[in-house]
Amino acid sequence: MKDHIKQYINGEWVDSASGETIDVINPSTGEAFGRIAKGNAEDVDKAVEAAHNVYIEFRNTPAEERRAMLDRIVTEYENRKNDLIEAITDELGSPIDKSEKVHYQMGLNHFAAARDALDSFQFEEQRGENLVVKEAIGVAGLITPWNFPTNQTSLKLAAAFAAGSPVVLKPSEETPFAAVILAEIFDKADVPKGVFNLVNGDGEGVGNPLSEHPKVRMMSFTGSGRTGSKIMEKASVDFKKVSLELGGKSPLIILDDADVDKAAFTAVQKVVNNTGQVCTAGTRTLIPESMKDEFLEKVKEKMNQVKVGNPREDGVEMGPLISKKQYDTVQSYINKGVEEGATLYHGGPDQPEGQDKGFYVKPTVFSDVDNKMTIAQEEIFGPVMSVITYKNLDDAIELANDTKYGLAGYVYGEDMETLQKVARSIEAGTVEINNAKGAANLPFGGYKQSGIGREWGDFGIEEFLEVKSIKGYFK
Repeated sequence: MKDHIKQYINGEWVDSASGETIDVINPSTGEAFGRIAKGNAEDVDKAVEAAHNVYIEFRNTPAEERRAMLDRIVTEYENRKNDLIEAITDELGSPIDKSEKVHYQMGLNHFAAARDALDSFQFEEQRGENLVVKEAIGVAGLITPWNFPTNQTSLKLAAAFAAGSPVVLKPSEETPFAAVILAEIFDKADVPKGVFNLVNGDGEGVGNPLSEHPKVRMMSFTGSGRTGSKIMEKASVDFKKVSLELGGKSPLIILDDADVDKAAFTAVQKVVNNTGQVCTAGTRTLIPESMKDEFLEKVKEKMNQVKVGNPREDGVEMGPLISKKQYDTVQSYINKGVEEGATLYHGGPDQPEGQDKGFYVKPTVFSDVDNKMTIAQEEIFGPVMSVITYKNLDDAIELANDTKYGLAGYVYGEDMETLQKVARSIEAGTVEINNAKGAANLPFGGYKQSGIGREWGDFGIEEFLEVKSIKGYFK
């Protein structure tokens, strides 16, 4: 058992006020493999006070000093590579190869991107005889999800540190150990006391008092729309700034000139990646009517090649879902798809053959899906693809945008002019053409109910800043 039952407050590991703990479940086995502290409002208050006591000093540190701090963090992060990979594999159930090449690497990329952004980021600008200053907003509360234990956590922390804002972090209680390692990394990297504070616990005990605390100036949250709405409501009482990255139901538009085999491979990867537990998952696959039969055959072929199983076994591409609750949710959506008349083309309910422990599911494909169906409109957060046919390009774009979400979109084909037209037409914060890989300094965030604000690189730093005009400064 891994026991991390202390909180990291003001540069020290201290006992949690409640004395209670939460079991952490390994989703591969369904059994507890560790414990964390179950924090409460008293822990939150101590952490916020620690951050508040240093926020003016940290705000006023030179950008070069914060850059040097981020550089030390990058070095120590690399030194803890194996520990991070092991923790993510155990707590998330991520295949160990993905834990290294995706989860570990994304966290590293964000710290490096924020560090590099400080080389050119302008915190002051002269306008005539006046000065415009961008300064750190103050204490920031960060609440991060379980599906990417290093990615969302690192991008928020890196941006806050670069801006000069001290933080209180509440990671998901389902994947907390990567955050514990981050605290150890920051300690080793000489992050000043009070600048980083970690309070483990659940939403009621830690998330709510953090969102309500009067000395917290900003809340940055990644997770469900329902929780984001509650955080926004609590933060509105004293007009905290709020940055939200919420859900998605992202379309993948496959054009009629696409290579069907390659398009099918892309579609499958957009669904099975991280067991479908990705807010940007391309789960609505839009294809021309004329391509339907050939495409579905290719998709089934690719799905059959996806090895589901123990994340520590060689060749495993898809591990378990995070929890029994998430397993039940995905099963309910699969059943709902059948009830509403979609054709269950591949996969289906229950666990894959031979997987009687843990929270494993079958990668599933529905065809004959109407875009109004529940499985096409609601975020499932599991490996479930809805294949929807379209008549022409205008129809495809209309279907793609017929959703309350707008986090991501994908388009795949050959003609660049058409690809560009479609990419510009999709209402989403990020649109990807033909599996293009983006840098960690590109802005990330959503339209509509997918959130408020932008993260990553210099755009992420901006979220943690206030803008001040000083008139007559150069008079």
